[in-house]
Amino acid sequence: MKLNELRDNPGATKKRMRVGRGPGSGKGKMGGRGIKGQKSRSGVSINGYEGGQMPLYQRLPKRGFNVPNPKKYAVLNLGLLAKFIEAGKIDASAPITEDVLVESGLIRRKLDGIRILAKGEFNTKVELDVTGASKSAVEAVEKAGGSLKVKGA
Repeated sequence: MKLNELRDNPGATKKRMRVGRGPGSGKGKMGGRGIKGQKSRSGVSINGYEGGQMPLYQRLPKRGFNVPNPKKYAVLNLGLLAKFIEAGKIDASAPITEDVLVESGLIRRKLDGIRILAKGEFNTKVELDVTGASKSAVEAVEKAGGSLKVKGA
């Protein structure tokens, strides 16, 4: 096979319809747009427009609220923390702070703080000091004989 013999599979490509190129093309004169009106012109975008009537999305009541500046927490599962302790990347005898977690490479950056979640097995006695934690994570750490201090959410 040579470069000049390369071909696409039959039916893989299709020529585009050239609109408005005479009656023989099947899409001549008005180019499939019908007669007159806003939709027959170019540069028209009328999504949600209802001919001047108040659109449905404006008639319906507004619901909910979006916090303008929500806090973003770096999430850490206990199972992953246990793996790093077993691998010797984190010293379990010293208190584990957010800075220690970042230095060990377990978390890339703190964002607005680190939040501990209880996913995974955890049975190491540690002293954790983080911004937030789920109730089940606090229980899991205390069950293992450690303590989990939460700075505040």
